Amino acid sequence: MTTADDRLIVALDVPNALEGLALAETLGDAVGFYKIGLGMLTGGGLALANELKQEHGKRIFLDMKLFDIGATVEAAVRGLAHYDLDFLTVHGDPHVVRAARAGVGGKAMKILAVTILTSLDRADLDAGLMKAGDVTDLVLERAARAFEAGADGVIASPQEAALIRALPEAAGRLIVTPGVRPAGADKGDQKRIATPAQAVTDGADHIVVGRPIWQAADPRQAALDILEQLRGA
Repeated sequence: MTTADDRLIVALDVPNALEGLALAETLGDAVGFYKIGLGMLTGGGLALANELKQEHGKRIFLDMKLFDIGATVEAAVRGLAHYDLDFLTVHGDPHVVRAARAGVGGKAMKILAVTILTSLDRADLDAGLMKAGDVTDLVLERAARAFEAGADGVIASPQEAALIRALPEAAGRLIVTPGVRPAGADKGDQKRIATPAQAVTDGADHIVVGRPIWQAADPRQAALDILEQLRGA
């Protein structure tokens, strides 16, 4: 029997809950941790999260990237915390992180702060009128501020994982890395990527992989191949 390695989080970036459940059943005991994102919110994402958690014993990362005024974020997180999920993302602005921490209350759900989306580069930040500077430096600054505001962890590209892990504020905190691609896989829309083994070696606690698994001819084998890479890290 395969024992899932929860360092691998599989992104269920499929259109609806039925397809997500079918993929989870295909992956079976090879995967114990799933990410459900904003794209599935109107396709039954919360219902799927609840079913996978309560009926299948899976861990759930709800990737909503919440951003709003503090009171609204706190209310949203308070409601989501009742689903007994494991991770929830918010944007890493300190006022958002503080509000999310307040909304969690006594629940075990961990708040992960988004630093800079892994699909963005300096040109994208310029177009959005974001602060000047090297992307890596900005990621580190946002990570440190998010930790100081109470984030349990951060979302950051594998290329910044080692630098974030070295921050004094990162002691005991989580680093979760999207933008992970097995060697030879298509980059897709990600611009700052690394292989699974490299991401973990550089300090990531969890890696998030989507398309290289669910677009594979044999998704379960693709997941097992990634787990093998993690074991060799």
